[in-house]
Amino acid sequence: MSMSPVKRLILETTWVLERPARAAEIAKGTGVNFPSIMMHIIGLTRLGFLESSEKGLYNITEKGKKTLGLPEIDKEKASKILTYLPMEKSFHFYADYGKALNVNATSLQDFCDKITTIDASSVEFHVNRGDFESWFNGLGDVELARKTLLIREQKMAGEELRKKLHGFVRNRYDELVKLRKQTNPNEQ
Repeated sequence: MSMSPVKRLILETTWVLERPARAAEIAKGTGVNFPSIMMHIIGLTRLGFLESSEKGLYNITEKGKKTLGLPEIDKEKASKILTYLPMEKSFHFYADYGKALNVNATSLQDFCDKITTIDASSVEFHVNRGDFESWFNGLGDVELARKTLLIREQKMAGEELRKKLHGFVRNRYDELVKLRKQTNPNEQ
């Protein structure tokens, strides 16, 4: 199905919010006027790209994520993304070019913990270069890599950037842990 740029923007904005959102919040996030957003939200909901779990709150569905090109993650893929890495594949934090901090993250959980203590200028350095996106892609987590790209495009800095990145990584980590723990009905 061909998706208009506005509908795609609505799906991306809803996806990035990571929680059910009101149409006014989605309109603000997209920069499109409320009546137009509301019309598109109704259509996207009818087509199954968005869902309304509670009156006036909208969330992206798996079908919506698939339309954005995000792969579906099952228990096996979640386990692979969460695995510990050897030192040569871990994320190595730098303050600047050639200035290693001698701090490494050997897993997504380790990354989540260390991102809260790394100097904010290092976080900016890596976000601006696309280093985190590359590492997340290397882990097999396209979704987290895309969210990191969106953060870079928003030109955030300092503590705001660190908090946003930490929030995305923490939420994704928690989501993957839940997926990894799910039992397959065929395994019982």
